[in-house]
Amino acid sequence: MQRMIGVIGGSGVYQIEGLEGASWVAVKTPWGKPSDEILVGRLGGVPMAFLPRHGRGHVHSPSSVPYRANIDAMKRLGVTDLVALSACGSFREEMAPGDFVMVDQFIDRTFAREKSFFGPGCVAHVSVAHPTCARLSAACAAAAEGVKLHRGGTYLAMEGPQFSTLAESRLYRSWGCDVIGMTGMPEAKLAREAELCYASVAMVTDYDCWHEGHGAVDVAQVVATMGANAGHARALVARLPGILGAARGPCPEGCDHALDHAVMTAPGARDADVVARLDAVAGRVLR
Repeated sequence: MQRMIGVIGGSGVYQIEGLEGASWVAVKTPWGKPSDEILVGRLGGVPMAFLPRHGRGHVHSPSSVPYRANIDAMKRLGVTDLVALSACGSFREEMAPGDFVMVDQFIDRTFAREKSFFGPGCVAHVSVAHPTCARLSAACAAAAEGVKLHRGGTYLAMEGPQFSTLAESRLYRSWGCDVIGMTGMPEAKLAREAELCYASVAMVTDYDCWHEGHGAVDVAQVVATMGANAGHARALVARLPGILGAARGPCPEGCDHALDHAVMTAPGARDADVVARLDAVAGRVLR
């Protein structure tokens, strides 16, 4: 199988340099418009697609990001391996601003977002016990040169757009969470439903508000740290094609077959219109 790397850029990462034959393309999806057009090209001989999660100019809030359209568009373009970059706060002294964290678990505290491609007319339940792909995460870790990287971490996804209260920050820290952000969910869940290998690179910008020595989070502080993080993120992405290669075998984690036993609705009871909307993300098991 031909590999295609997809990159969703978070706050501070709005473009990827060095793509050969690069062009911005508009992708239509049954779930509405993605956050922006998608930049497609080749990097190191490997096809790549880049989507700024908040749109160029940062026009989408965490709650208004069209997560379903974004994931559908990536799948529709042929993406096989999806890397998500996102700014985050830290609950751990050792995970300092400027560090990167390879997220491997999530706690979803969002409430104002559509979280599944499936629903009435075609019901499915996928496992997200291990919501990120270990193989793709390992490749991202290997590509993270010149930055302090923490392998493994639990990401608390909050609704936003406000930052945490002090009580919330202390609570999430007591739960054993490592970082906090506003966009990791439902993105990771939707990527699993779309049978994409998904890796989450969290770029620490602050200590949330629990840290007595750092005070409350403010946007100026976040933006200043994001500038340095963005350069490291783009360098990480540039190294991925050389690590992953152009050819792709089956995912040893089973990400590309997550729907094998997930669809509950009997074929004769499935709503034809719902099935049609699922052509890109679930066509493999619904055709």
